[in-house]
Amino acid sequence: MENNKIAVGLDIGTTKIVAMIGRKNEYGKLEILGIGKAKSLGVKRGVVSNITQTIQSIQQAVEESESVSGQKIENVVVGIAGQHIRSLHHSDYITRSNADEVIDENDIENLVNQVHKLVMLPGEEIIHVLPQEFKVDSQADIKEPIGMYGGRLEANFHVVVGQVSSIRNIGRCVKSAGLDLSDITLEPLASASAVLSQEEKEAGVALIDIGGGTTDLAIFKDGIIRHTAVIPFGGNVITEDIKEGCSIIEKQAELLKIKFGSAWPGENKETEIVSIPGLRGREPKEITLKNLSKIIHARVQEIIEHVYLEIKNYGHETQKGKLIAGIVLTGGGSQLKHLRQLVEYITGMDARIGYPNEHLAGDSDEGLSSPSYATAVGLLMEGLENHSREDKEEQERQKQEENVEENVPELDPKPKTNKKSFFDKFTDGLKEFLDNAE
Repeated sequence: MENNKIAVGLDIGTTKIVAMIGRKNEYGKLEILGIGKAKSLGVKRGVVSNITQTIQSIQQAVEESESVSGQKIENVVVGIAGQHIRSLHHSDYITRSNADEVIDENDIENLVNQVHKLVMLPGEEIIHVLPQEFKVDSQADIKEPIGMYGGRLEANFHVVVGQVSSIRNIGRCVKSAGLDLSDITLEPLASASAVLSQEEKEAGVALIDIGGGTTDLAIFKDGIIRHTAVIPFGGNVITEDIKEGCSIIEKQAELLKIKFGSAWPGENKETEIVSIPGLRGREPKEITLKNLSKIIHARVQEIIEHVYLEIKNYGHETQKGKLIAGIVLTGGGSQLKHLRQLVEYITGMDARIGYPNEHLAGDSDEGLSSPSYATAVGLLMEGLENHSREDKEEQERQKQEENVEENVPELDPKPKTNKKSFFDKFTDGLKEFLDNAE
């Protein structure tokens, strides 16, 4: 049986690092074999700031999930986010030398490669090139140009750009933790594949992943990714503010936020008070829940308004760009009480909390479908997808070899190109760089 290959998603976040091992069961659903998590100390706002600590945390998470699952982890799919990620729109075209042949994957690859040559700001690198719609000659709005005739192939692209140094640092940490990097993916895309349904992506939806250090946004419409953004603050700024506003230590602030926090200040009466033990030998502090929720409300409002601005910039208010399915909130920060109501109130859009349970096997542990694991589940899915793609290519190759042996004339004389995703090229480049750096 081929399909019991395992894959590992490694989510290097600002608050926690999660290593998740899984495979597909016979129904094609995700079976999670083990999960390990470690406190992330060396990451600030999604960017590695302390290599040694990050390596230790990665090793800790990996060891934990190895011991839970009894599997050995060798290679991982890693997510990348952080304040340095930006996205831009670009359209490009190629003129085909032979308009009498139909457009095939090679043409699309040539077009994508051309976009990869775009000149970026110093220190930036293209991470993803995602085609949106194609245009063949003068016919616009084509979803899938393969198999059509035409001399000029044009497309709009969504290009995601990141800082080379940050990406390399992540690669470095993974490699120094004794792991191989099989793929790197943009985290909002990973979270999206874990929590969004195909219908939502068709109708138009904004996925907001509120992490500890960053809030990631991915917008889909007509089944295609339209916009991505990383906003450089998340749940940690809320904790910070509670800490400052109530003069308490961070651990207490975090607990207060999780246990009693609410994004809606009208909820609490003046009389509800929490008493917090003082530091050694000092009086305990009394904090009213009303004040607590005022602090949280102010911060959350700021995050949502930032995100809403991005959604408006994308064009949600135009007829064509309307996001019918509204907003899906995920990530650890989405578990804040009354957050959904506040988001609906500020944006006027429908909202729901996204749990990554759509693709999980039925008997999975409840805890795994917590929104804080959305990215890890998405990265794991990406890893399994890569496996099944490799298997298909392997079968194709074997078929071709058999055909050659039997001398059967093929219908399609062009050999199937081993279609590398844009990311594979990027990852290969990164691996090469890391190998040379040692």
